Amino acid sequence: MSAAVVSGCSSLIHGKPVASPPGGASEPSLPKARPSVPSPAPSRPAPPSANPPADAIPLPPDQNGYVFIQTKSGQTRCQINADSVGCEAQFTNPPIQNGEPANGVNVTASGSVQWVVGNLGDIPTVTIDYHTYDAEGWTIAASESGTRFTNTTTGHGMFVSVENVETF
Repeated sequence: MSAAVVSGCSSLIHGKPVASPPGGASEPSLPKARPSVPSPAPSRPAPPSANPPADAIPLPPDQNGYVFIQTKSGQTRCQINADSVGCEAQFTNPPIQNGEPANGVNVTASGSVQWVVGNLGDIPTVTIDYHTYDAEGWTIAASESGTRFTNTTTGHGMFVSVENVETF
């Protein structure tokens, strides 16, 4: 009987993973603090080469150097660090990545762009309004038409909306 049990065990699983239901399974809920959008007074000085607009509202990073935001519409979530911005949304006409429609786009401070299939998980986002923000060397200009991320040192970035992504 033990031979039958052992022969049924295998570490190989053949096939291709498919999300079910569409859009993927929900993420587990983790305890998290929901930070409020801070007042316009900077929490720390900007790097000398950074030049965010004077009226930009600073968004302080977590202990790992990340800022997590959600747009006012709730349709786009992004993670921001000094090196890159990655956003997740149900884009209307995304490119296909590995046979699946991409639901994420990432731009680096140097201007490299990558479309991805993935899930940011249950991140502790701050919901931003239609204003200008400063986070980890990126200027974030949020409007009803979409959100523009510009690296304040290199000038590279992207404009993200569900209908369109433009990189520069």
